[in-house]
Amino acid sequence: MAGTALAPGKVRGKATSAMRGHRSRIALVNAVPVTVFLLVLFIYPIIGVLSLSLKGDNGAFTLHWYTDALSGTNLSVLMSTIRISAETAVLSLLVGFVLAHAIARMRPVFAALAMLIVVVPHFISALVRTYGWIIMLGEHGIINTLLTSLHVPGAPFSLLYNETGVVIGTTSVMLPYTVLVLQGVMRGVDSRLLAAAAGFGASRFTIFTRIYLPLVAPGVGTAGLLSFILCLGYYITPALMGGDKQTVVAALIDQQVMKQDQWNSAAAFGVILLLLTFAGLGVLGLAKLRRKKTAARRSSS
Repeated sequence: MAGTALAPGKVRGKATSAMRGHRSRIALVNAVPVTVFLLVLFIYPIIGVLSLSLKGDNGAFTLHWYTDALSGTNLSVLMSTIRISAETAVLSLLVGFVLAHAIARMRPVFAALAMLIVVVPHFISALVRTYGWIIMLGEHGIINTLLTSLHVPGAPFSLLYNETGVVIGTTSVMLPYTVLVLQGVMRGVDSRLLAAAAGFGASRFTIFTRIYLPLVAPGVGTAGLLSFILCLGYYITPALMGGDKQTVVAALIDQQVMKQDQWNSAAAFGVILLLLTFAGLGVLGLAKLRRKKTAARRSSS
């Protein structure tokens, strides 16, 4: 009797296992196009660029292009690109944090309108926006004209074809990404935690530094890294607002490919930028892992 009673359960178990196996096979079949797409349009080009960067003029293996990229003028261009990307990330975080915090505290209707104002300019061509900044930042542009009329010492300022102009232009491009990431994280903060801290007598500064900032810290790190990575390979705005005096890696790659026919050197720079991107993602991953371990230790204690 017992064996007869268990038989239907065994049958159902076998049927469930068979169904799971069938679903797994379907999932594998559906994953084939995505895998092929990634291999053809992502993995294969990366392997091709890597092999090109390790190939000499005679086809033999060499590290010459990397030593050339990490020395002399090329190294200064690379360091300048990293510095501009870091400055852009910091400035985007400072401005974006204020904007995102203000938007997160608005009513849903006004918050949607504010986000629309922040995001819509991003859909305008980057070329058009860059020329708009060139007009505004020029010697006789709106900003310098206003500063001169206010008798600001030193006005008009040189805001174009230097690092200052490039950082202003790239920050305007990266700002929507930063606001989108931060606003989503700030919306998820439970306001009751802040109210409870205030009820226990905590000051606004303490609430911000001890409660609010740690809660939004993952979003801050993600937004900053996103701005940094995107700015590393950004081309249009630095090329137009930096000119010949302020060259970045993307513009240097363009010169090597289009004017000097140095594909190997350009490939080496591409691999270096890719490694910098992976390094940034690794730092962010380690930071998240560390936060999880810290949270686990606190919960266990």
